[in-house]
Amino acid sequence: MYNLAHIGNARPVVVFDVLARLLRTQYAEVIYARNITDVDDKIIAAARDGGRSIEAVTDEFTTKYREDMAALNALPPSLEPHATHNIDAMIALTETLLAKGHAYESQGHVLFAVESMPDYGRLSKRSLDDMLAGARVEVADYKRHPGDFVLWKPAADEDPGWDSPWGRGRPGWHLECSAMIRAHLGDTIDIHGGGRDLIFPHHENEIAQSRCAHGGDYVRYWMHNAYLDIDGEKMSKSLGNFRTVRELLGHYRGEVLRFALLSAHYRSPLNFSTELLAQAEANLGSFYTALRGVSDLPEGMAQPMDALASEPFYQALEDDLNTPLAIAELHVLAKQLHKAAAADKPLLKARMLAAGKLLGILQQAPEAWLQGGAKAFDMTPEAIEGLIAERAAAKQQRDFARADAIRQQLLDAGVELEDSREGTLWRRA
Repeated sequence: MYNLAHIGNARPVVVFDVLARLLRTQYAEVIYARNITDVDDKIIAAARDGGRSIEAVTDEFTTKYREDMAALNALPPSLEPHATHNIDAMIALTETLLAKGHAYESQGHVLFAVESMPDYGRLSKRSLDDMLAGARVEVADYKRHPGDFVLWKPAADEDPGWDSPWGRGRPGWHLECSAMIRAHLGDTIDIHGGGRDLIFPHHENEIAQSRCAHGGDYVRYWMHNAYLDIDGEKMSKSLGNFRTVRELLGHYRGEVLRFALLSAHYRSPLNFSTELLAQAEANLGSFYTALRGVSDLPEGMAQPMDALASEPFYQALEDDLNTPLAIAELHVLAKQLHKAAAADKPLLKARMLAAGKLLGILQQAPEAWLQGGAKAFDMTPEAIEGLIAERAAAKQQRDFARADAIRQQLLDAGVELEDSREGTLWRRA
């Protein structure tokens, strides 16, 4: 927590938010933990550059992170442990690894000995030499093997640090996650998620620490989301295509960003572009338009679990979280709702909203969505309604040229009209 979250950071949050929503339909208790790293080299550098404490830096960006993720309709996690609140657990884990011969002290550091674990590398299914080739590993004379990683490191007097059996210092990043998982969730958890860039070395090292210290599986299932590109290129500050969630929220509604992130399977690369966002806006507009047509109808009876489990959109999510297929099934429901007999519409409406709830979309009143937007518009709703009334009067007077001119004027201002038996409805384009 030393800077604003970028859109790549948001992909796992949105993906695993959908997973948590799905699991909560099947299990009475689902504990979803998302930890906060509030001490590391980049945080310390940011604090030093800004002349601030690390607490001031991490408090600011933790708050902004929560705000940005909430704007993407991500539900808050069950637990949000902070690294600095769990230092004792990290020291205890390091002591256990030392006692069992999986770690050693060297020049004020405590390091994990990767060669002490026979199946180190099983997550990435590569040998130690293959994993180290081209990887970012710190080469230091205090290591017995280049792949050994830091559990505890000395801290300079001016930097944050905690007393330990090895002197004043702070934990390594890999250690933090293992210690917090055991402290808050136990020796073995069901699912661990994250970006595929974390498979090595981070998740590989988590496995090594936890299994060597406490045995067991540590994690039963790993889920890794693929990378996100910006307009076909890897996102980076050097290329000038670095996009923060907060910046994008100034131009697009959070639900549009969320829909775009869910438009590809989580294990597939995603090209994040203006075209993708325009398509997401259009798709959401079609869904909200379908729901606006039944705004006055009550929802059908909530479906019991056995009925929900038979829904195609639900089965799509059960199949390795296939969000593109679930979205396709939502299109099918929207088309059915347009064509349905009046008696069938309440249940179809309920089915659409159930799919939307699982995906974390369709969370607003249709009229509010269709007439709102993140962009600033010169034309107020009152002005729009006035022009619509003027257009209706022009049509009554058979002045169709004036009516067409008003429609075009509104379209140029980003407002689309839809004539229906109930009158003229409008939406932001």
